Amino acid sequence: MKKLLFSLLSLCAPLGLRAEDGHQLWLRPHAAVPVTVVAPAQKSAVLATAKRELQQGWQGTAGATVALTLRKDKAIKYDGFRLSKQGVQAATERGILYGVFELLRRQQTGQPVAEEVSNPSYEFRLLNHWDNPDGSVERGYAGKSIFWRKDSALVVTGRDKRLWQEYARANASIGLNSSVLNNVNASPVILSAAYLSRVKAIADVLRPYGVKTYLSIKFSSPVLLGGLKTADPLDPAVVKWWQGKAKEIYQQVPDFGGFLVKASSEGQPGPQDYGRTHADGANMLADVLRPYGGLVMWRAFVYSPSDKDRAKQAYNEFVPLDGKFRDNVIVQVKNGPVDFQPREPFSPLFGALKKTAVMPEFQITQEYLGHAIDLAYLAPMWAECLQSDTYQAGPGSTVARCTDGSVYRQAHSAMAGVSNVGLDTNWTGHDFAQANWYAFGRLAWNSSAESAQLAEEWLKLTFQNAAAGSQPAPAAADWNAGFLAPVTQLMLASREAIVDYSMPLGLHHIMSATHGHYGPGPWWAPPGMRADWTPPYYHQAAANGVGFDRTTAGSNAVSQYHEPLASQFNDPATCPDQYLLWFHHLPWDFKLKSGRTLWDELALHYDHGVQQVRQFQRTWDQARPYVDAERFGTVQNKLRAQSGNAVLWKDACLLYFQQFSHLPIPATVEPPMHTLDAVIANDLPPQRGNGPARP
Repeated sequence: MKKLLFSLLSLCAPLGLRAEDGHQLWLRPHAAVPVTVVAPAQKSAVLATAKRELQQGWQGTAGATVALTLRKDKAIKYDGFRLSKQGVQAATERGILYGVFELLRRQQTGQPVAEEVSNPSYEFRLLNHWDNPDGSVERGYAGKSIFWRKDSALVVTGRDKRLWQEYARANASIGLNSSVLNNVNASPVILSAAYLSRVKAIADVLRPYGVKTYLSIKFSSPVLLGGLKTADPLDPAVVKWWQGKAKEIYQQVPDFGGFLVKASSEGQPGPQDYGRTHADGANMLADVLRPYGGLVMWRAFVYSPSDKDRAKQAYNEFVPLDGKFRDNVIVQVKNGPVDFQPREPFSPLFGALKKTAVMPEFQITQEYLGHAIDLAYLAPMWAECLQSDTYQAGPGSTVARCTDGSVYRQAHSAMAGVSNVGLDTNWTGHDFAQANWYAFGRLAWNSSAESAQLAEEWLKLTFQNAAAGSQPAPAAADWNAGFLAPVTQLMLASREAIVDYSMPLGLHHIMSATHGHYGPGPWWAPPGMRADWTPPYYHQAAANGVGFDRTTAGSNAVSQYHEPLASQFNDPATCPDQYLLWFHHLPWDFKLKSGRTLWDELALHYDHGVQQVRQFQRTWDQARPYVDAERFGTVQNKLRAQSGNAVLWKDACLLYFQQFSHLPIPATVEPPMHTLDAVIANDLPPQRGNGPARP
């Protein structure tokens, strides 16, 4: 009934003001004016795509002539381009395509077009899809997989191809050039003949948009799929099996990108099962792929129950292997040392691996940041990591510069994001979650891009001229003041608000796993569960204080950071407040830089997060005249649900920690609406608004 109502309303609305469902992302169509495109003569699917996009989206002078020129230039790197009012010059066909999208983006957002060169920060810019062969998506909150379903080994439909084309176009428009099509917790069936046939069909659709396909593989596939007795990477029979499989893949997909591997991690099989190292496993696969130009992306997300501090293990395992990996291996490192938390210090592996190519891995899907319910613009979080100074090669050795080839010479550079894409009509479950897909691509292209600029770009491309009701679209000045400025500020504050109402001051991993890492659960520790999968392991709350002691007197994780960071993090007087309880176990009455006690500061942060979300509601309500009715109502309902969830987080955490602090909640903090007993007894499921539930 709701969809029918919106359809009827759209018929009554003036042309151009119909309800929108978000499916067109930031690529909403515009009435193009004629343009003459002078393109290279050679036949090329990518060049044909670039020419078509220019002709269908040109907003410049009617009848203008735009030249697309393929020519090498010392100033142009990778798939970069030279932009001018006369056209686009690039050394590669993909560079031409990216230049065209940049030209159109500037026209649509009102940015000037000047003579300049734009080069990508990273050579490979990837989406990692945690999609399973049965169509489910691990940590997916936007419906089923766009690539796989239960009969996906048998049938490729026209609908499949149209969806893949739309997906590829969206990626190309923001400079993404690679897609890993399946889950890092890989099924061996993905390498079977039937599934490789579908991989070929997907690759054929993505290729005209310059997007290469990759696969995640299960390390034990030679045993599970090939019938061998071992998957030992140094066994000649195993090497031969992988050589045959690589040949089979490249016969179907000649430009196949390579493998992403999660091995010897979280129960996944790997080289350590056979007494071998990560380098042994990665290098075997790298040698298999080398004749075809393929890459191995080997994840450093490893830990076992043996170490007293899970945050230390990746560093301990990989630093001794520095320099032992082939040059077509890239070690993929999560932004923080634990697991995509709302806030973590950067992983100490960044900069510590000096002879090994390292790529940052970020999570676009909101596993720990509110799923597709809470509004969380994540560009500030990723920028926080990328611009963090590691000091590994002196001041200015930022995470970005340590991974893009600026500080250390490496054969390849890359940046990956765990995708939030699914079959939901709007692709990402939450209309504002589209901004994270957009911002990730733009940051992978330019790691120093400003979060505010990316937010403004996305808002202009996604919402401008989408007014509600029968009123004409507002004037630009009114739209900028009434919508663009306040909603940009909402987006920029959104991630910090979630940190405040869930895990402030360095708290981390204190969510309940009952609802897939969504709601609060500092008490969550089922009998028999390994300690480092439970919140009490991380918060260590007791009568004498709270926090994880990673100082030299504790786990000594601070020693994995280069000076001056090690000393700065080790001292609570100099440790940034945002990491305080990450590195320190402190008394409840410890005095912070604000002059307040730790308990009072904690309570104020929780309350501030709740108040922020309520302000987001007010800001969005005032945006009603500038937004089409369908998306306005959807976002409004999501914010209403988020407001309730924020209160639940505040109440549950403060009441739980109060058991240990025995201190009153400050009078300036909103009193709890829930009781702790009720929250724990029910482990209350999150409110979800009108959005889709997790599959």
